[in-house]
Amino acid sequence: MNRSSLLDRVYALKTLLVGICLLIAGLLVSAAGVWLESRHVGHVIVATVQGLADALVLAGALGVAIDFFTGRDKDEADLARTRSVLQELTPDFTDAVLQGFAVGKDDPRRVAKPELLDQIATNALSLRLGDEQFGREIYADVRDQAIRAPERWHDAQVRVRLSEARRRSNAGAALFDVVVEWEYTTIPSHAVQRFACVSDRDEFYELVTDVPATLTWLMTTRDGLDAGDRENYELLSFSVDGRQRPIRRTKRTSGQAYSAVIGEDVVRAKKPVRVRQLYRTVTPQHGHRLYFEVGQPTRGFSLELDYTDTSIAHMSVTELVSSSERSRVSEMPQQVDARVLGVDLPGWLLPKSGFAFVWTLASERPARRAGVRTKSA
Repeated sequence: MNRSSLLDRVYALKTLLVGICLLIAGLLVSAAGVWLESRHVGHVIVATVQGLADALVLAGALGVAIDFFTGRDKDEADLARTRSVLQELTPDFTDAVLQGFAVGKDDPRRVAKPELLDQIATNALSLRLGDEQFGREIYADVRDQAIRAPERWHDAQVRVRLSEARRRSNAGAALFDVVVEWEYTTIPSHAVQRFACVSDRDEFYELVTDVPATLTWLMTTRDGLDAGDRENYELLSFSVDGRQRPIRRTKRTSGQAYSAVIGEDVVRAKKPVRVRQLYRTVTPQHGHRLYFEVGQPTRGFSLELDYTDTSIAHMSVTELVSSSERSRVSEMPQQVDARVLGVDLPGWLLPKSGFAFVWTLASERPARRAGVRTKSA
């Protein structure tokens, strides 16, 4: 039984009870009039009482009869009137709701659940793009990467320095020493920040899903490098708002791990802090490539790579990002001894966006043959 049917029955029962009460009251008043007449009370009083009794009986009978014969018509008339009002006001209601969602954010936040907001956003994007499938999949991708991200980084600055390593790998490969410094502002979501260097790809991909709690560096063994060797990877410094945090190192089966305590009080405060982390590693010179990516949605990203102390003849950068903002690439002029390549992007970067630095060694460039001159164009 639905709610409307139950309410109709309650209303009908109340009407019947009122009619019965009026009938009983009329009969009682009529009996009182007969009793007064037997007591030889004045004719005017008896006539008044009898008139009141007749009125009560008539009102009760007419009320029950009218409701019985016209109740259904009255309900249909009320329903038709309500439908007419709703049809007339529906465009205004719709415009008001859409205007509330489009302009104000407090009302939608109060009444709408995340699932409803996702559906509204999906429908809006599908209408805007003119393709339901495209809009649904694009929004799902943005939702998974941005909305569900535990942290958002701001003003991220990455400084990298490459230099010739004094040693070679176990396989005899020439190496570059790599010193990497990350600095960014965020509201931490985890009380402990972990760093890992592993050689097993399956373990690497498993740890990557734990971002931002764990930042992972993959070091393959094919070049004779041991991921568990401290000389190949080491977390040198970790600080929050300029305060150094103690670092603890542990050995893993396929590498090593470091952990630094940010603090439960910092996480509970839910306030932005400036995080700085510094680590060093090595990379084979013949690898010709270093790749850096952001693990969380990041606004305002700059990366600077200094390769002054290397035998690199040429360095280039390739951006692997999808952003409406255009990145700016800068390089030190030839008149300056320092060789630094930088890239800046002021807008938002989604997770997995990154920049690849690719180099050519001086020993790999073709040498000019003696006595051969080239004509200028």
